[in-house]
Amino acid sequence: MEKKLSQEYDFEKHWNNAYQKTTAENLGWYEEDPIPSMDLITACNLPKDALIFNAGVGAATLIELLLNKGYTKIVVNDIAETALDELKNNLPISKKSQVQFIVDDLTNPTELLKLNNIDLWHDRAVLHFFTTQQQQQTYFDLIKKNISPEGYVILAEFNIEGAKKCSGLDVFNYNEEMLQERLGSDFKLLKSFNYTYTQPSGNKREYVYTLFQKKA
Repeated sequence: MEKKLSQEYDFEKHWNNAYQKTTAENLGWYEEDPIPSMDLITACNLPKDALIFNAGVGAATLIELLLNKGYTKIVVNDIAETALDELKNNLPISKKSQVQFIVDDLTNPTELLKLNNIDLWHDRAVLHFFTTQQQQQTYFDLIKKNISPEGYVILAEFNIEGAKKCSGLDVFNYNEEMLQERLGSDFKLLKSFNYTYTQPSGNKREYVYTLFQKKA
């Protein structure tokens, strides 16, 4: 079988290489304590059996924090199987059964199309890597399909003043109005704030954090 030469294949190769070459703690997007995300998740006041989906999770510390807070239905996704393997190895053995791991491409999904009734969609530093209109449209269509009525969406991306490249890739910068426009009138913006993230290297990255709720 011939290898795919599409952008989707390039993403897969790029992110697997990133996690193979560098420990998670030294990657530019690593957060030891994801305070902004946890604050927004807490604000949702979800039941502990709510279905929480993390898009492009990498090896995020957020998942163990959610498990420790008692959430029992977590689905994590990444295009890089290497990243999910690292995340899985970092989780306590007793908690792994509460997490479903899905290797899939958010811009060309297959397995992710089978999901439904997600109560919370969380994305930190994923959407901004999708620079074409087709990639973005597919991503937002996936959110709209999978979120339950009154479900929540957290999008944390490079803001308008933020970096124009990350991990050697071009990015697409956002503000809250742009995210609202892409989600459409079925979603209400509940919270938004700018946030300066400090990378493990000490460099700064400017984000916009947003919390939306789908209307009933």
